[in-house]
Amino acid sequence: MISTKRRVFLKGTLAAGTVGVAVGAGLLAPSKLLAAWPSSTFEAEGLDAAMEAALGSTDIPDSDDIDLSAPEIAENGAVVPVSVETTMDDVSEIAIFAEENDFSATAHYMLASGTKPKISGRIRLGESSNVVAAVKSGDNWYKTVREVKVTVGGCGG
Repeated sequence: MISTKRRVFLKGTLAAGTVGVAVGAGLLAPSKLLAAWPSSTFEAEGLDAAMEAALGSTDIPDSDDIDLSAPEIAENGAVVPVSVETTMDDVSEIAIFAEENDFSATAHYMLASGTKPKISGRIRLGESSNVVAAVKSGDNWYKTVREVKVTVGGCGG
């Protein structure tokens, strides 16, 4: 009699082997499962170029309805925690930029309809910088800015 654990193991091994064969045969390619990479945004040098590529403009109005949470002083620029939340309606995108980074775009989220407009993660700052959070509500972009001072650089410094 085969034990339950052994059955689960054998089923998992068979499933993994089948997926491996499908990938090897080209029937299942990981690149087909991933969204397109917006290289124009993340390869743009400087804040203005990155905002133009991601948002279509650099003339974005400020908003008090965006809550950008980031430390005032980051001890390590390689892992700076940030979160963005808003009370705006119909939010479809959230983008984060670091003004002093060579490549300023650090994140760009596309949100499904009805999603709570709140994101969080860690970004890399090469030096002390203004962090800009932009939120698309309806057809318009809005932003807020917060200065983050870095004591140890995160981009090779």
